[in-house]
Amino acid sequence: MTVDPELAEELESACRTTVGDRLRSVGYFTTEDHEVVYLREDLEFTGSVDAVVANERLGFTSQDTYDDPELGPYRATIRVFEHGYLTRIIVEDHGVFVTTDEMEIERFLDLTEAVESILMDHA
Repeated sequence: MTVDPELAEELESACRTTVGDRLRSVGYFTTEDHEVVYLREDLEFTGSVDAVVANERLGFTSQDTYDDPELGPYRATIRVFEHGYLTRIIVEDHGVFVTTDEMEIERFLDLTEAVESILMDHA
């Protein structure tokens, strides 16, 4: 997959602006393909990106599960790991996963809003 360079640049810029040096990686995906658009210099993927993306693609169907008027519409999923976090944001037929070092919970909302805005503009 070749992500539109403008979209890739917007995603990286928004994520870096929102979470700063805590940003680890940014991946863009659709139901068919994916691409890592940013990977911090001191890191390399030791696991399978394909497996991560396959799991995050489940969000295309599972987000409908959370149609709950008490909670409001689904916006993002945050996964907690020993050495950081993965946030998944899906808008229509495309999504982004962002990995970060540890950070305050409020930053995840800011990150979600920034990425959602870009995905909506490119929907």
